[in-house]
Amino acid sequence: MKRPFWPRRRGKLSEQRRQIRIATWEGVPSTIFQVLLGGPFLTGYLLYLGANSSQIGFVLAMTTLVNIAQLGAAYGIQRIRSRRMALIWFIAVHRLLWAGTGLIPFLFSKDVWVTVYIVTYTAAFMGNAVSAMLWTSLISDLIPAKVRGRHFGIRNTVLNALGSVCLFAGGLLLDRYPGGEGFLLLFIPIWICAVANIVIYFFYPDLPFERSKETAFLPMVRKPLQDAGFMRAAGFLAGWLLMQTLIVPLYSYAMLELMRLSYSTVSSLTVIQTVAMMISFYVWGNLNARYSNKKLLFWTLPLIAGSCLSWGLLSLLPALPVLIVSHILLGVGIGGFNQLAFNFTIGDTPKSERPMYVAMYSALTGLTSFLGPLAGGAVYQWMKSLPPALDWFELFGFPACIGVLMLVMAFTLGKRVLTTD
Repeated sequence: MKRPFWPRRRGKLSEQRRQIRIATWEGVPSTIFQVLLGGPFLTGYLLYLGANSSQIGFVLAMTTLVNIAQLGAAYGIQRIRSRRMALIWFIAVHRLLWAGTGLIPFLFSKDVWVTVYIVTYTAAFMGNAVSAMLWTSLISDLIPAKVRGRHFGIRNTVLNALGSVCLFAGGLLLDRYPGGEGFLLLFIPIWICAVANIVIYFFYPDLPFERSKETAFLPMVRKPLQDAGFMRAAGFLAGWLLMQTLIVPLYSYAMLELMRLSYSTVSSLTVIQTVAMMISFYVWGNLNARYSNKKLLFWTLPLIAGSCLSWGLLSLLPALPVLIVSHILLGVGIGGFNQLAFNFTIGDTPKSERPMYVAMYSALTGLTSFLGPLAGGAVYQWMKSLPPALDWFELFGFPACIGVLMLVMAFTLGKRVLTTD
């Protein structure tokens, strides 16, 4: 089955294919919305609002810390009547609040812009944490296991192609209209896509739900905790993300603030990363049909580490070629990591207990992914006080050191945990 979400022949679609197509098209406004609000545009908007590196690190970290709320959501999902309606409510909270941050300069005085952004952003991603749990539960029931890897490989490829176009166009827009005018123009399609995305979810299927065999919260939480293989892998991946998020989320900050690159250059580099990710989705998806999620996850680790390590080449080579190599490695590595980690949580776990397994993984990785950018932002803030002779360490020394540590971690603990069944 080579094309899991398109029909094989003309004529009326089966009900399942129609539902999968709706779930695929839903990704279009969602991708535009998240690309234009995230990545270099998120960093740029925070800099426009007056945020420093520590505050930027905190905002980037908060996205994942709120995933701890998924533990409660996994318990609550057992008692709701309609996963679809609950999904719509929490999706609306996330989309409307995050899109609403574009109104901050018009509604508040400048001295509280960053504070209001952080509060609104945190509330938005509380909604996102719950909606992600509901969406994962619903989509894992909708997509058959035998085509899941290939389906998400193709879906992610198509949506990341769209994301690349949005990144490039957004960068050109902000360079042409710098400051508040540019961000206002950027938020117009964001507001349109937020509403469109919410509307499309009303057409999602509301599939029957296989509930947990446990009825109390603590016994439900103990299910994944007692699964030794799952916890070893989840614990390692959480530790890996702690190292990764020390530096990777702050790439845009380093390029915009330290290297003084233009928005169009940074967005173009992010496009290169996204194209590499897009191509890798299809490759990883096909490999996933032959090899286990965990073994393939291991081979994504050296690529991500290599992306950080390559920043050390800035001491020898021109900046642009080095950054291109770094973003290509990151795109291929992150693309595989995210796709395979998702398949790991929904494919290598028991169906009736899947919500709590997903929640446990999200809570562990959410906590470490919160601490990583927070610590990374604090380190960058501290490095500003270093003497000018050590400016090289702020620019490329710190990322290269993290890259070395990640390589060691991958080929020692990672190899033992992910390649040994």
